[in-house]
Amino acid sequence: MKIVIHHNPDCATSRNVVAIVEAAGYRPTIIEYLKDGWSRPQLLALFAAADLTPRTALRTTKSPAEELGLLDPAVDDDRLLAAMIEHPVLVNRPIVCTPRGVRLCRPSEVVLDLLDRLPAGPFFKEDGRTLIVDASGRRVPPNS
Repeated sequence: MKIVIHHNPDCATSRNVVAIVEAAGYRPTIIEYLKDGWSRPQLLALFAAADLTPRTALRTTKSPAEELGLLDPAVDDDRLLAAMIEHPVLVNRPIVCTPRGVRLCRPSEVVLDLLDRLPAGPFFKEDGRTLIVDASGRRVPPNS
């Protein structure tokens, strides 16, 4: 299965997604979008496939969204897209593409919906406390 992860290595959620995918036995293609940037067609395609809008994909914390005036609901999609291209950090992450779909994987265990197989359990997030796959290899419901 081909898997592409639009990844920020400084983000714990993004690192968790990569770890989950690799622990499930996949070798994902990693795109470090902060280095590579985005193009308008690329963002439009990803957002359409993931059923996102520029507004719902906008990273509002730990980003320049507020200082750029992008939190105002009157800001249109064209302005948001232009800002995301200029400031790649404005796109929330990670966005994962597989043959099963495209999703913004927040929280990181959302990526399990896109995989044909789960990692061997028990599997914890990098915090060492949050179990997402139990010792029997079954997915653990959130907040369990």
